Amino acid sequence: MYPVTKDFLGKPAPPGYVAGLGRGATGFTTRSDIGPARETATDKPHQTKTADDNVERFQDADDKGLFSTNMPYEADDQEADKIWESIDKQMENRRKPRTEETGQSEDGPVISEQLKGLKRQLGEVTEDQWNSIPDVTQVAETAARMKRRRNNQVNRRGERYSQVSDSSLMATLGQQQISDTVLEDESVTDFTAISQARNDVLKMSLDREQHQGAEKIDTQGYLTSLSSLGTARAAEIGDIGRARELLKSVTLSNPKHAPGWIALARVEEMAKKMNKAREIISEACDRCPKNEDIWLEAARLHGSRESKAILASAARNIPKSVRIWMAAAELESNNDARKRIIRRALEHIPTSVVLWKEAVSLEDDPNDARVLLSHAVELVPLSVDLWLALAKLETRENAQKVLNKARRVIPDNADIWVAAARLEEQHGENGRVSKIMAKAVSSLQIIGSMDRDKWIRMAVQNDVDGYPETCRAIVRASSLVGFDNEDSDDDRVSAWMADAERVVTESIVTARELYSCALDLLPKREDIWRNAVDFENEHGSDNVLLAQMLERAVHNCPQAQVLWLIAAKHAWVKMNDVVGARDILEAAFAANPESEAIILAAVKLEDQNSQQVRALALLQKAREMTFTLDDGRRALGTPRIWMKTAGLLRQTNDDKGALEVVNQALIKFPRFWKLWIIKAQVQMRLQDPNAARQTFSQALKHCREAVALWMGAAELEQCNGSFTRARAILERARVYVAKNPMLWLASVRLEAAATPVSLDVARNMLARALQECPKAGVLWAESILLADRPQRKARSVDALKNAEANDPHVIVMVARLFWSEAKMEKARSWLERACAADPDYGDAWAWRLAFELEAQAKTNSKDAAADQRVRDVEEACAKTDPHHGELWPQVAKDPENAGLSIKDVLYKVADALSKT
Repeated sequence: MYPVTKDFLGKPAPPGYVAGLGRGATGFTTRSDIGPARETATDKPHQTKTADDNVERFQDADDKGLFSTNMPYEADDQEADKIWESIDKQMENRRKPRTEETGQSEDGPVISEQLKGLKRQLGEVTEDQWNSIPDVTQVAETAARMKRRRNNQVNRRGERYSQVSDSSLMATLGQQQISDTVLEDESVTDFTAISQARNDVLKMSLDREQHQGAEKIDTQGYLTSLSSLGTARAAEIGDIGRARELLKSVTLSNPKHAPGWIALARVEEMAKKMNKAREIISEACDRCPKNEDIWLEAARLHGSRESKAILASAARNIPKSVRIWMAAAELESNNDARKRIIRRALEHIPTSVVLWKEAVSLEDDPNDARVLLSHAVELVPLSVDLWLALAKLETRENAQKVLNKARRVIPDNADIWVAAARLEEQHGENGRVSKIMAKAVSSLQIIGSMDRDKWIRMAVQNDVDGYPETCRAIVRASSLVGFDNEDSDDDRVSAWMADAERVVTESIVTARELYSCALDLLPKREDIWRNAVDFENEHGSDNVLLAQMLERAVHNCPQAQVLWLIAAKHAWVKMNDVVGARDILEAAFAANPESEAIILAAVKLEDQNSQQVRALALLQKAREMTFTLDDGRRALGTPRIWMKTAGLLRQTNDDKGALEVVNQALIKFPRFWKLWIIKAQVQMRLQDPNAARQTFSQALKHCREAVALWMGAAELEQCNGSFTRARAILERARVYVAKNPMLWLASVRLEAAATPVSLDVARNMLARALQECPKAGVLWAESILLADRPQRKARSVDALKNAEANDPHVIVMVARLFWSEAKMEKARSWLERACAADPDYGDAWAWRLAFELEAQAKTNSKDAAADQRVRDVEEACAKTDPHHGELWPQVAKDPENAGLSIKDVLYKVADALSKT
């Protein structure tokens, strides 16, 4: 059965409908129904009710009256409401200004209404008017000052003045009744304290002059100087007076307190009252006769003659005080008198090491000093310094006996063992040095008084003192200290190498011996030999020693190709021994018959020494050998060997032979992109651009990710004037090799060359490039170059902020910017920073050399500093041997520049950059 749908559902209610009215509901109304609850002026808020108010109770419920809300709302009613609403609004606007002026509403005064008009006028206040508004504190201070002035005026009106007798004024002056003065800044000036301070200063000056025996005092000069006495002097004197009173109370309460007496005497000394200070310290000597500080202070405050008597009394009262005897000896100007005092002191204190050392130092005859030391070590047998001093004065045999006796007396001291080793080294007995230190380490290790760090510090000190053999013996003997059987050889070697890196700046001998210990323990470790060789290259100066180390290295690690190459280069470059280098490479090839690196090193050796025939013969032999490639294939020769052959043929101007070799190599290695580059370069050198274009086309089919091929193909088209084809090639390259900054840089430069009048297209291309490669330094450097001159500085700041840290391209461009603005020192510092950031970036060295050459040319006379800076750049670049850069590889690998030194390449690159 379906429910019945009411026909009134979903329809609007009729006008005046009240739900439930038939059941007795009365409905309700809201504020929006009856309008604002405004109370008219005739309404009485507290009007009493009358009988007429209850008439409504007797009306019929169905009779709603004339103004009932149940009546229909018609258009006339709406028009009437609008008229009355406009009238109410107009009346409200008329009442509003009057309410704001009076600050009262119809209900009474309202503070916000009172201030509303003033707030509206604040919008018209100017900034000067606002700043001229006085501060609250200024107003308060001004009011207080005005009140004080009015009170003073009122008080003065009632004042009466009368004459005062001269006797009263003199009495007041005698009593020093001088009132304080309050200044405007509320500070108080105590004239009484200042007067007392001046009297104290006068008294001190008179005492000083009396002590110095002055017969006449310049009163006028003194008064003149007294007039310049400042408040700081008066304050200082006041502090001295307070300190004096405090310390007096200390000495009175505790007369045996020596520091109090010394402090009181020094206060008087600061006050320039020397006589008073001496009196105080003399009384202190009587009160504290057993305190050596009192006697030393008394000797200091008195003259030389009085000090001797004072110290004599002190020695009688405190005969065991070393300080008093030493002070008494220092007062004597005669050496013999000093000897007598020190020997008298030794009678009272025979175990004082200080006195014995002083007595020995006063002896001019070594025999007398030896006698004293012999007696001293008997009385003070535990003093290592006395034993070592005695051993130095003895002959070798006697010194050995002395050190052996000292070692038995003091068995836990390492200095005695080291002194014995030094003694043997001085006499050339290096073999005994190692034995002594080995025995020393084993003996002291049982006692446990020395660890490995202390031994290393002792070795460093011996190297500094000029005992290298003892240093080596200490390092080798103590190398195993601190290790147990659970520690592996690798752990020990790691610890030794860490110690070597730590002490390398202090002692080269110590670090070298630590590396030697590591090599002796693990002689087959290639990395240890590499670290040791690098250490010798950086810190060593003996080429023969390095050659011997390399010979040991290749003997223990014959399969380490890098060590063979380092040995051959050292013999060739450092030792200038080409034959020796050739022999080393032959031995290296015998140990590593399939080593491509050794063959190419031998070819470079022959090529650099103008032996191209021998080099080609080596390459011919290498191309006939079978090598294992990286992918596991076996082939005749390697790609690099074939490439080196073609490059060497190009150097000999045999372009056709080079082309033939490259074609044969490409059949074997079609994915080696450098061969395609060489082929295209040879074809362009033979004036055949079509063949070069075809070569690039074939190359890109095999090596789509080779950036150099894409850039070479685009450069070929650009040189032929076909910018459209070059642009298309670079767009294809960016598809195959995404996010490559060099491809984007080539595109930007292509657009700049295509439209040299307007750089907008190039700048837009650069903006796209920076979005894809936001950290590329080459792109940010190019953005600085393409920017207008006023914008380059801001662009350089953005480049330094957004590019990778210490990018050499950006740093060089910033240096060029300073260079263009003639800020030479800043440009030089930035170029040095670029070379330090990436020493392998050859263009930075070339820019730096070009800058220094220009600075040298601008000097009017021969400037030694400028010449030195140029030499520094040449030497640093030659030592670094850079290989990368934008222009450096092109110049270095040009066949016409074959055989040039690094210095020659540097000058060629600098010359090319200076023309850009």
